[in-house]
Amino acid sequence: MQLAEAGCVFMGFILYISGAQGRANSICALKGSSVDLPCSAQKPTSSMKWYTEHLEGSKRVQKELSVDENHVTYNMSEGSDLTLTIKGVNESDAKFYCCRETDQPELCWHNTTELHVADLQVKVIPTTEGQTVTLMCSTSCPLTENPAAYIWYKNREFLYQDWSPWYQNLVSSEEAVRYSCAIKGYEDLRAPEVSVDSVTPTCFKVTYAKGRMCSYTQKSVDEPCSITYPREVYITRTQVKNRNTLTCDTSCPTADPQTAYRWYLNKQLFSHCESQAITLLHSYFEIYSCAVKGHENLRSDENCLNSKYCWSVNYVSRRICALEGSSVNISCEYSQASNQHASKIWNKVKRLDEEDAEILTEDAGRVEYHDHMEKEHMLRINNLQRNDSAEYTFRLQMYDERWTQSHLPGVTLVVTGLKVTFTPAAVVTEGQRVTLTCSTSCPLTDNTNYMWYLNSRPLILSENQNKHLVLDPVGSQHAGNYSCAVTAPQNISSQIETLTVHLFPGKPVAILNAVKLAVLLLVPPAVFLLHLTMRKKKAPAAELSDKAQTGQMDSPYENIRLMAVTPVTQTESAEQQEAIV
Repeated sequence: MQLAEAGCVFMGFILYISGAQGRANSICALKGSSVDLPCSAQKPTSSMKWYTEHLEGSKRVQKELSVDENHVTYNMSEGSDLTLTIKGVNESDAKFYCCRETDQPELCWHNTTELHVADLQVKVIPTTEGQTVTLMCSTSCPLTENPAAYIWYKNREFLYQDWSPWYQNLVSSEEAVRYSCAIKGYEDLRAPEVSVDSVTPTCFKVTYAKGRMCSYTQKSVDEPCSITYPREVYITRTQVKNRNTLTCDTSCPTADPQTAYRWYLNKQLFSHCESQAITLLHSYFEIYSCAVKGHENLRSDENCLNSKYCWSVNYVSRRICALEGSSVNISCEYSQASNQHASKIWNKVKRLDEEDAEILTEDAGRVEYHDHMEKEHMLRINNLQRNDSAEYTFRLQMYDERWTQSHLPGVTLVVTGLKVTFTPAAVVTEGQRVTLTCSTSCPLTDNTNYMWYLNSRPLILSENQNKHLVLDPVGSQHAGNYSCAVTAPQNISSQIETLTVHLFPGKPVAILNAVKLAVLLLVPPAVFLLHLTMRKKKAPAAELSDKAQTGQMDSPYENIRLMAVTPVTQTESAEQQEAIV
């Protein structure tokens, strides 16, 4: 095979090679954090030292690592485990490391630890839900230390924290709203702020405060930048004799003309060229797909230049948010060359590492394989559990018992529960504005139907209150136990959460003072006739005063009325059904 492009020409097959340094462990640490690298030697001794290694052309270059108490330390005392600690890691620390005897540094090459340094970024990904996008708190490599939680910020104010990196709502264009995220325990290492400036059926525009996304636009990583992305990427093919030209086209004609592209050859990144088009000579077996550089989450479908000799897999949906306890269908379509009688399996991948992939087998009532349509296959998982959250990939076994490679990225599934949250808090003072949210760990579709319950009684909501229930102003009558549920395809409910409403400080005293002042003005002691008249009015006044002293005055905060209906009371009168919320 020959690949040709203006500025770069390659002869022969292009192979993707990883781990060229021999057998290497891999660690991914967050930029700015501290990381410990264990010595790979079986019996570390005090005579050992740490080295860094890299390639300069075909030459291996080793360098002894000097100790810097402010950045790099390790204990060389007898009996220590010789752990290397790097504080405040940065891009320059991304190297191969090893520890060996001082007289045998060449052995480093066979057993090293590769350190990757990840920065944090808010990724913006288009959805199929109208003119919206979804957000993900993303690192440039999967962190070795599993994050305790992800924290989201809106206009630099804390919003919420959750175990999932996905933002819980679908986002439409709001130029004035800026989003950021952090990993719990590293709150000072926040991702650069992002705003979604516009979303159309073909494009969406994003502004980054700074970060690696801006470096793709030939700007400094410390400068802001605005990038217009497509909502869809696809490949067009032109053929002249044995020459095929592939063009990575997009749905967005207003995208930056300087945009760089990513090409994938045999499901691996082909990083040698970044132009929009490539020309292929005498290619028979290869599978191709493409993406916009910096926006690799949105990739085109796979294409076979000769479907008689190669196979391809495309997923119907690559991101799925599903409720705990529900069922989900994960579907794929495969190419004609994949014989329908070949064995088919699905892999569950937790950390994008094929070696750790779990092969899913059919489990009565839980995991089902459906292969009733030609060139289509569906995985169904029932009674979803939180640990079903993972990446799912489809594989085929050919007649020669050779398994095809997994296709990454596959389908990302996030399984979420429902939780009622209160903003600003679950304990508030009468007169405040309180928003109740039926929260999830990832964004459900816009047409999701929600139900709200107060003290176990369903509420009839106005049209503009669905996922969010707004009480403005809140009164003591709104206090109680709230829960929410999603009604389709089956009822799935949240746990009960309690809203406590305290009376406004000094409210009964103020009412009592006002009543006393009115009585004094209406009963002047110098006018006997008025005195006789007011004697007839003392009883109502006294009754009003008693109500004020006992706090039984009609509340001025009853302008929000939500109907609560239970099945056993639907034939009762309207007054019996009504619940003031």
